[in-house]
Amino acid sequence: MKRTALFAIFSLFLTACNDNIIKKIDTTELLANLDNPDYVIIDSRNDSLYNGFKDKHASRGGHIKGAIQFRCNWFERIEADKFDSFAEAKGISKQKTLVIYDSNPDELACISAEFNAKGYKVRTFGDFISYANAGYPLDSFPHFQYSVSPEWLYALMQGERPETYHNNQFMLFEVSWGSLEKAKAYTQHIVGAYHFDTDWVEGEAPVYNLAEPQKIEQNLLQHGITKDKTIVLYSDNPLAAYRVFWALKWAGVEDVRVLNGNLATWMDAGFPTETKVNLPQPETAFGTTIPANPQINISQPEQAYARQQQGLKLISTRAWEEFIGEASGDEHIQATGEPQGAIWGFSGSAPSNVADFYDPDDTLRNPKEIVALWQSQHIQQGDQLAFYCGTGWRASVPWFMTQLLGWQNTAVYDGGWNAWQMTKLPVQKGVPNGIVKPDAKNDAGRMLKKGNSCRS
Repeated sequence: MKRTALFAIFSLFLTACNDNIIKKIDTTELLANLDNPDYVIIDSRNDSLYNGFKDKHASRGGHIKGAIQFRCNWFERIEADKFDSFAEAKGISKQKTLVIYDSNPDELACISAEFNAKGYKVRTFGDFISYANAGYPLDSFPHFQYSVSPEWLYALMQGERPETYHNNQFMLFEVSWGSLEKAKAYTQHIVGAYHFDTDWVEGEAPVYNLAEPQKIEQNLLQHGITKDKTIVLYSDNPLAAYRVFWALKWAGVEDVRVLNGNLATWMDAGFPTETKVNLPQPETAFGTTIPANPQINISQPEQAYARQQQGLKLISTRAWEEFIGEASGDEHIQATGEPQGAIWGFSGSAPSNVADFYDPDDTLRNPKEIVALWQSQHIQQGDQLAFYCGTGWRASVPWFMTQLLGWQNTAVYDGGWNAWQMTKLPVQKGVPNGIVKPDAKNDAGRMLKKGNSCRS
């Protein structure tokens, strides 16, 4: 639920009980310290505003140059004995001055009080809107509009025209595997949402690659999807939504969005749900030939291998135990190992998640942090990249991040390890070059991401 002025009271209470009085910082002092290594600027607003959407009454969107993200609702999700190390991994320490800003006074009071109570040196900046309107340095992601907040979606549902929406028709889908009768996640859903069965875009065992274009077109039209409609996706297990985002972009849907988070994120924002079944009206023409964007998919292992010889980097988003050959990952995958030359691109704690790519509240992690991790693995913007996992779901999340960032020449190798291990193509096992498992710098103390990597 939306926070109340109680946080302001909470802040005053903590300040009274703590010798570290929370002082404000003005714009002049903030600008003078933008590049000061002893200062950490923290944006505590939601991801959409950080990424590039305009704050209320602001003429520009995005975040203060150099700012990192940290939200107040994370505190309750991080185990106490893990907090300092979690913060340290983001560059936050008790030796530095934290300058925290938020356009919501209650959120600003909440997060500054929490950090202050833990012994951090805190300053607050409460004039972000004026800062944004004055033309001072802001950063944003080129395609920030792909990831939307509950507030943006609710405004759309109310008949408004929220920022970046320039269409006259949209559809909202809950995404999960199975027909309506099998889709447990659809039992309670966002008001007005239709169900999207991942089988509509996927083929059969043993390789769960994208289905034939004709089948996909037929299924999309049957459920009202055309290239010209704005399609908004969400899923209880976010992997499903990002998998379908990629599939729809491959097919040619021009405007696809993903709700950042899941149903719990929507409900925490105070927005309504329902249990009724909504059935879309079929369409007769998709509007373009599928696939309209074939370049974002590498279907077969032979294609991936050939491209690899020409400079393509195959980026594994499988769990570390899968990457070094200690586990196959999925029960239907027999062999262990990885494609020869594969690079580990971070993942999660098990084949069921990509926790490295999420924040403690189940929203997407700041892409800047992921880029820093990739750079440690010699994965750079401008490289030819193909992300893969076991059967394609997990790989869709980092690929989605490259799209937010506006990176070119990135794709999903759809066949993944599952298809590769069915061939005689070269395989690597063990730890490449004896490297130590890279630190994802994202240990909140527990992993909240659940659900199967494929058909959950």
